[in-house]
Amino acid sequence: MGRGGIGERGTPVISVQNLTKVYGQTLAVDHISFEVQKGDVVGFLGPNGAGKSTTMRMLTCYLPPTGGTATVNGFDIFHQSEQVRENLGYLPENVPLYMEMKVEEYLDFRGRLRKMDRASRRKRIDYVLERCWLTNVRSRAIGHLSKGYRQRVGLADALLHNPPVLILDEPTVGLDPTQIRETRKLVRELGGEHTLLLSTHILPEVEAVCDRVIVIAGGKIAAQGTPDELRNSRRLQARVLVECKGSAEAVRGAFENLSGVAKVEMLPMDGDKSYVTAALRTKEGYDVREEAARLVMQQGWALREIRLEQATLEEFFIQVTANQAMAQTGGAA
Repeated sequence: MGRGGIGERGTPVISVQNLTKVYGQTLAVDHISFEVQKGDVVGFLGPNGAGKSTTMRMLTCYLPPTGGTATVNGFDIFHQSEQVRENLGYLPENVPLYMEMKVEEYLDFRGRLRKMDRASRRKRIDYVLERCWLTNVRSRAIGHLSKGYRQRVGLADALLHNPPVLILDEPTVGLDPTQIRETRKLVRELGGEHTLLLSTHILPEVEAVCDRVIVIAGGKIAAQGTPDELRNSRRLQARVLVECKGSAEAVRGAFENLSGVAKVEMLPMDGDKSYVTAALRTKEGYDVREEAARLVMQQGWALREIRLEQATLEEFFIQVTANQAMAQTGGAA
């Protein structure tokens, strides 16, 4: 587990209460409250302009709040900003780097700014260079590196002083598919040892690495919970997909009469037009796969596939952000 003054799991390492930011007449962050427990990897999810980066800049003491309060590892962002910075590593979306410096030189400079002694700097620099796949470019000028490598230098900097809390804003921006997989694996490994708040709009990233998700839309917290809890909320349920040989009208009618089926959707098909795919939305607590298979056999339809398709986080995200937008414009939620 990471360093810091908060010991037992269950005590929030990040605690946010009614945090607010106003720019002129614009309410960018609207009285949000949430907690992040020790060792968790929490996804901070929302569309562009939702208030994610503004919230992160307030938590890292780069931007003063208009109202509310927050603590990071027990230190107040208003009155103990220096201690807050000592206890967290921050990777902004656009990493500010000194392009003329070599990678190793830059990390040594950053370590000296953090008042790390020489022995600690050398040990941690070697560690973060290896952890962030930078060993082969340690002697190259940052300005000669690709955007993906520069992003990794920023991540190495955030890890350098071994902070208990990491706040990462879009950490996989500019990385190729292999680097994205490596970074997601690293984030998972860092969870437990560190507490992570991860801002992203990439839904597979959230599902791959996050223990919990906080959804922000229009400056407000729209929902929070585990990925499974969010998928299963708002009456989003799994679908059973049945691909069989028969007329769309007959297949729809037969499945609509099955107990446990709430709704039948006929999906467009490519290829063999004699086959159709029915998407069965089930009533809560029902698994209709066996009953659907028996029905297909009874009707004499050739069965090509029957499978359970789980409700997706993308489906939830689209619905909850749309509802938030409608509420803000006075529409029905």
